[in-house]
Amino acid sequence: MNTVEDIGSKLAEQGLSIGAIKLDPDDPFQWASGYRMPVYNDNRMFLFDPESRKMIARGLALIIEQENITIDVVAGTATAGIPHGTSLADLLDLPYIYIRDKPKGHGLRNRIEGIDAGSDLAGREVIVIEDLISTGGSSAKAVEAVRVASGTCGWCVSIFNYGLDRASEQFANLDPPCEVRSLLTFDVLLETARVSGRLTTDQIALLDEWRMDPFSWGDQHGFPRIEK
Repeated sequence: MNTVEDIGSKLAEQGLSIGAIKLDPDDPFQWASGYRMPVYNDNRMFLFDPESRKMIARGLALIIEQENITIDVVAGTATAGIPHGTSLADLLDLPYIYIRDKPKGHGLRNRIEGIDAGSDLAGREVIVIEDLISTGGSSAKAVEAVRVASGTCGWCVSIFNYGLDRASEQFANLDPPCEVRSLLTFDVLLETARVSGRLTTDQIALLDEWRMDPFSWGDQHGFPRIEK
């Protein structure tokens, strides 16, 4: 596993085997948004296996090397990005912070943990580490939080990325835009599932269809969005 692509394929195999990644176009999962989607991801399940944690850290480091990204500080996103960001910071021997989804409701009301509430990032180059990018909203907000704290942030790197256009738009609309890279993409996941024989031809076709129009897919196949 000497390349990012090799690690992505291995993560797909492991994720499908242990249930960290589930594919089911016949009985899709309800996402937090209420949409019924045929794929579900829980990267927290990789935490149980030390070798998986190390492999993810190496993969994230390879992306940084491959893209020649300058870093002064590693930032994990709360909560699932925290352990993988920590592992990466340890591997690279760099300072580490983590970003809350909103400011703490008590004490000094920190949004970023690891620096004093009365200070900031003073222009340091920060990379944001996410576990999963779906619609991209929370990830883009994490990048904005770094910039509000006077950090320079031009990169967000994740373990898995569904590859939704909506997410790409979120990062492109930041000022300045933020680049995104991921260890595992949906296309690699789907190819891994196809080669392994986990899905039928019809199921693969349904997942391909979802990839093209994810937010209309449920309505088109009898799985309407569940309104909250």
